[in-house]
Amino acid sequence: QVQLVESGGGSVQTGDSLRLSCATSQLTMTNYVMGWFRQAPGKEREFVAATARFGSTYYADSVKGRFTVSRDNAENTVYLQMNDLKPEDTALYYCAAAPSVFEYFSARSYEYWGQGTRVTVST
Repeated sequence: QVQLVESGGGSVQTGDSLRLSCATSQLTMTNYVMGWFRQAPGKEREFVAATARFGSTYYADSVKGRFTVSRDNAENTVYLQMNDLKPEDTALYYCAAAPSVFEYFSARSYEYWGQGTRVTVST
């Protein structure tokens, strides 16, 4: 059974930074598109960022310039560096993986999901 394990969430203040990690031992990450999604209370899950197999990256407009997605294929880990955090970034953040996707921003494209790590940003 494939497991994606997120870590790095926490409670911070506006303007702070966090780095989320997503690790797996069951997938060879070089063969997968890796995405980050988030879900705030009472809202639908939304796309945050993705990194393609060969390194291209994609971001939601709301996080462009503040968040950076990267991968360490040797460690089978994908990261989400989040800077200048805002209260509207408060959510449960999920890591997702798929061998290929038809739409990077669509949750339906992804086959495997982690359990999520919570990020809370206060004023």
